[in-house]
Amino acid sequence: MSDRAEMRGPVNRRRRTTISGGALKQANGSKWHDSGEKPPQCPAKAKTDEESRHASNNGKVDRETSGQQQQPTNSPRKQRNVVEDFNERLSCHVLQESLLSSASGYSNYRGILNWCVVMLVLSNARLFLENIIKYGILVDPIQVVSLFLKDPYSWPAACLIIVSNVFILAALYTERRLAVGTISQTTGAILHIFNLTSLLIFPSATVLTLTSMTPVGGVLSLGVYTVLFLKLYSYQDTNRWCREIRQAKAKRLTRSYSCPSVAQSNGSAIHSHVSYPGNLTHRDMYYFVFAPTLCYQLNFPRSPRIRKRFLMRRLFEMLFFMQLLVGLIQQWMVPTIQNSMKPFQEMDFSRMVERLLKLAVPNHLIWLIFFYWFFHSSMNFVAELMQFGDREFYKDWWNSETVTYFWSNWNIPVHKWCLRHFYKPMLRRGVNKFLAQTAVFLVSAFFHEYLVSVPLKMFRLWAFMGMMAQVPLAWFVGRFLNGNYGNAAVWMSLIIGQPVAVLMYVHDYYVTHYGSTT
Repeated sequence: MSDRAEMRGPVNRRRRTTISGGALKQANGSKWHDSGEKPPQCPAKAKTDEESRHASNNGKVDRETSGQQQQPTNSPRKQRNVVEDFNERLSCHVLQESLLSSASGYSNYRGILNWCVVMLVLSNARLFLENIIKYGILVDPIQVVSLFLKDPYSWPAACLIIVSNVFILAALYTERRLAVGTISQTTGAILHIFNLTSLLIFPSATVLTLTSMTPVGGVLSLGVYTVLFLKLYSYQDTNRWCREIRQAKAKRLTRSYSCPSVAQSNGSAIHSHVSYPGNLTHRDMYYFVFAPTLCYQLNFPRSPRIRKRFLMRRLFEMLFFMQLLVGLIQQWMVPTIQNSMKPFQEMDFSRMVERLLKLAVPNHLIWLIFFYWFFHSSMNFVAELMQFGDREFYKDWWNSETVTYFWSNWNIPVHKWCLRHFYKPMLRRGVNKFLAQTAVFLVSAFFHEYLVSVPLKMFRLWAFMGMMAQVPLAWFVGRFLNGNYGNAAVWMSLIIGQPVAVLMYVHDYYVTHYGSTT
């Protein structure tokens, strides 16, 4: 026992001298250590040795402490890793749903969407190649000119459009007389009714009587007159509201009186703010006539400047998509329509359905291109050129889950006009919403038939019935179909409904003008 104690003594002392760091060298074979005395040191060296000893002691103590702390923390982690490794080996299944199941919550179908686009491109490329092999190149720019003019020295459509200035000035001078009180309100209303009625009757009579008027020229001229009818109706309606406010002794007329829903826009300080009757000028009238809107107000929102790069991009899109539309119609749609005449004459229903589905693809593609060309490229070009600030010409109609949502969002200028000058006035008179909506569809059906039947010089009411069929379709989709099913029903009505009307009119036109030949 004493031997073990004697053995531990030097060991313990040796450990202490080891911890002391710098004193270890003095302890081994040093005469100063044997005599029990300390060697003389200079103060600087003594201080340095003391600091080094202190640092070495701290370093070793920290290493020992950290080693003692790491040992208990690493062992449970290693144990958990081992347990997890064994669990992975023993079981590889968990409770989960398939990705295509609705309960999985998975929604990233980007790859499938890309696949659909690729398949659509490939299938249409095959159809295009088949068309080229079967018919050759049918695109003829010279033929486009013949669609507008029968005689290069006779321009009836252009002359008819120029004559429309008479009706524009008649509306302006009538409002001037009403503003100063030269004529009564009743007389002014009669003059406006006569002017608006003439806007519809005069061009249609001209198109029906002139043999030199082509169908395309008739559609173009009647379209201009229809837009003018809606604009001038809004013009007289808004000025009548202004007179009512002035009669109520309003001190100052602001834009909120003429159009309460429109706020002051950026850049309006650049343009002068007008009030009634200061708006009754030629400049104001013709700005409204050419502006991309159907609803008149005294002060339109204006953009601060014209963006030249934006303007050039829209101009390039207009030219490119116009050429693309003409090429697709000549190369793809016309041959399909011509080949569809015989099944319709023979009432071969299976062939009729086949031709209808074959026509649906090019017709729908042309309709989509026309929508972008007109509502985005053309209207933005005109708006930028005139610094017209309200550029909401369409909304997200492609997400429509109901028929009414589609008709309210695909053509915003017409929707605003119907809402402001037709639908809401009927509601204020006590008409219920369903009858007011039906009346809106009735007016729309009239103008659709007006723009098709008069230029073709035949009256079949296919467009009228197609528009009125939207009323029961809207009720059915809104009541029984929701979400994606409603959206699919809207797309089906667009893809299938339009080719049916096209084939009906083309068939009747060919039979009327060319007999049984196709």
